[in-house]
Amino acid sequence: MPHLVVENLTKVYERGKIRALFNVSFSVEKGEFLVLIGLSGSGKSTLLRCINRLVEPTSGRIFLNGVELTKLSPRAMRKVRRKIGMVFQQFNLVKRATVLQNVLAGRLGYNSTLSTLLGRFPKEDLRRAQECLERVGLLDKMYVRADQLSGGQQQRVGIARALMQEPELLLADEPVSALDPATSHSVMQYIEQINKDGVTVIASLHFLSLARRYGQRIIALKAGEIVFDGLPEAIDDRKFKEIYGEEAEEVEVR
Repeated sequence: MPHLVVENLTKVYERGKIRALFNVSFSVEKGEFLVLIGLSGSGKSTLLRCINRLVEPTSGRIFLNGVELTKLSPRAMRKVRRKIGMVFQQFNLVKRATVLQNVLAGRLGYNSTLSTLLGRFPKEDLRRAQECLERVGLLDKMYVRADQLSGGQQQRVGIARALMQEPELLLADEPVSALDPATSHSVMQYIEQINKDGVTVIASLHFLSLARRYGQRIIALKAGEIVFDGLPEAIDDRKFKEIYGEEAEEVEVR
């Protein structure tokens, strides 16, 4: 059985006026690294947020490990989200909090709200937070405020926070769009290593060169519909123009 199955997923906003996704269907195997590509507004972010139900689908079904997520109550879905890590485009850190506090926020689904507000975390969580920070090369920044870090460092904090959940599935929504090319590769390599450790990854990326470098498989969206699903090397010049438009020029991120 595939790790994730999406069936006929449709999302319509503003009383039916804006169709973000239409009849999207695909499956993802355990341990796969899938990359979503497409122009801004093609539906990539909406698709990722529908998978973990940060956005409620209008219709369609989503299964994770055989469990239909689209049927779960909000309370049951919160439990499932413990195993779905999320890395955001704009980092989504608490800027005034320390790096350690931000990483510990990854355990919110496991600890009581009161304990979290009081900053009372089990010793095991503190140990694991240090391990996660060491993994992304930021252990020495543990007590630094998040807003004192560079963009690349902030995104690595976001990755460490996601790792705190011990996820089975990692969703990365344009994780490097706010970063320079060199930093982009650095961040993507951390995500790639997480995938090599057995975590299924679905990442949306703006640049095809990054998608080719890191994705085992690519799905391209255009106006909310899948226009390509296959291996990175199968995207030739004709397919590139079909996805991005006749006027588009491919940019290499080195």
